[in-house]
Amino acid sequence: MPDVDSTAPAIAVEGLWQVFGTNATSALRDAREAGDSRAIAEALISKDLIPAVRDANFEVRSGELFVIMGLSGSGKSTLIRCISRLVEPTGGSVHIDGEDILQASEKRLIELRRNKLGMVFQHFGLFPHMSVVDNVGFPLKMQGANKADRKKRAMEVIDLVGLTGRENAYPRELSGGQRQRVGIARSLAVNPDIWFLDEPFSALDPLIRRQLQDEFLNIQATLKKSIVFITHDITEALKLADRIAIMKDGEIVQIGTPEEIVLRPVNDYVAEFSKDVAKGKHACVESVMTQEIPDTMPDDPGLRVGMTLDMALAKCMSLYEPVPVHDADGKLVGAVQPGDLAAALQVEDT
Repeated sequence: MPDVDSTAPAIAVEGLWQVFGTNATSALRDAREAGDSRAIAEALISKDLIPAVRDANFEVRSGELFVIMGLSGSGKSTLIRCISRLVEPTGGSVHIDGEDILQASEKRLIELRRNKLGMVFQHFGLFPHMSVVDNVGFPLKMQGANKADRKKRAMEVIDLVGLTGRENAYPRELSGGQRQRVGIARSLAVNPDIWFLDEPFSALDPLIRRQLQDEFLNIQATLKKSIVFITHDITEALKLADRIAIMKDGEIVQIGTPEEIVLRPVNDYVAEFSKDVAKGKHACVESVMTQEIPDTMPDDPGLRVGMTLDMALAKCMSLYEPVPVHDADGKLVGAVQPGDLAAALQVEDT
């Protein structure tokens, strides 16, 4: 097994292209003389080729949850398949823990997928004739683990995804959300270092989707995997991500934290994604804080770095006295605390 560079990012992608069409490799090589990536893409398109991923460059840090998002056809699913070499990239490089996987042999790729890389896709792909515990333990069977060890590990991850008591059920007896949990558990059975998830929740009802997002965050808080997560949903991206890469027409147009994407979009395309987002939920106090400290300060409401604007506003307004509330005829009917008004508008982060 190749030596692992402990100082390297979990994933490093540099100059990655995926071009579909006849003689794509030689066409990309010739088109590189056209100049920058946009000129190269135009040269390829003029030859009736499809540059589905255009000169992608990014790193995923160890333990980071890195979300790639974009509209349908933006190239996000193709990109994740290139990184995992389910699709062979046309050009560029992909390093996983410092290892150039584009140079890996077929045998080495099988080893990586069995031991290091976990994958979850939108379609569950469960074996209908196998119980939950057998589905989850199947990757371990492929590794040669004995039945007792397979069952022990399968039960551990079944418990982790909240399916204890359903281990003997068959896929047909499970809800969509439960089947997706089985898919997640199966990918975790081999304890992968790096996890690829391609729109794993998009086929689910909104309520089940939110519940699985919460469960997913709990799992990540426990396991701290290096994750590449694909979605087209900005709300999902903002909820889950440490950083977000936004794609358009095969090109990564911005990479940033959820706060940076919401508050500092680089163009109208990125801004359009977050125009209906409640910025107070994602922006933090330091984004509006000044470092000039007055000589005298009011009572301390307890603001802290990293606190959302919604939460900070509620704390600040809690210092104020109750204000009167009247009915339509002007009669005094009650009072409200300003802090309660602010808190009522706040959507709790989960």
